[in-house]
Parts: sequence; structure tokens; C-alpha cells
Amino acid sequence: MSSGVVPAPECRDAFAELKMSKTLKYITFKINDKKTEIIVDKTSSDPDYETFLKDLPPDACKWAVYDFEFTHEGSPRNKLCFYSWSPDTAPIRAKMVHAASKDALRKTLDGIGADIQGTDSVEVSFDVVLEKVKRFK
Repeated sequence: MSSGVVPAPECRDAFAELKMSKTLKYITFKINDKKTEIIVDKTSSDPDYETFLKDLPPDACKWAVYDFEFTHEGSPRNKLCFYSWSPDTAPIRAKMVHAASKDALRKTLDGIGADIQGTDSVEVSFDVVLEKVKRFK
């Protein structure tokens, strides 16, 4: 099911900057006020995971890409993680449009290593995400 909401070109540009230049740590995306386009909400170079989590509001849906760094079997690694944040407390209509628009954004982001679904802070906690990214080779 498609919502008709499309990603703005700036979404692909910000993702390319995060992926290629490594100057960004994460990007958050949202649907614009007219409900016609997915836009970049915020970019950040702050490496603190807790800071990133604070940009996922408790009552609004967002998407994000985070450059998740971790150590696995003694080696430093990183995965670009795509987050679909849809908290239980968000309005139902917003959650429906968010879910229906996810694929349009996700298809423009080539090179994602893991998909993370979150409805509460536990599902996107560092340890939970770490277990998910370790499963992907």
C-alpha cells in the first residue's frame, strides 16, 4: 500500500553524505506538513547514541539512518541502520501514513545494512540493535 508521499531529493543527498563522506552520524526524516513529501528533519555528526535516541520523539513517527559502530569478534565494524520509529503513543492516522510511506523512502537508500523497527525505547536500545546488526554479515 502506497500513501502517495514521496521522498524529496534532499533525502538521497543527505544519505549520500552520511554514507560516503562519513561527516554525518545520523539523519532523521519526517513527512512534511502538507503530507506530500518525506523530508530531512535533522542531520547530526554527534556520535552519542543516546543523543540520537532523543531525536526520536515519544509521540511522533519518524525514520532515521544511523551509522551504528560496534565491535564483533574483536574487530571494529559499522552498519548503516534504517530505523522506522512509530511509537505506540503516536496518532493512529500518522502511524498508518508512516507505514504506507516507508518503502518509498527505503528504496532510495541504497546500502542499508539492517532494518530496525521501533515502537518504544527498548526496541531501539543500543543492546537490542547490537544483537540485530550482529546477525547481518
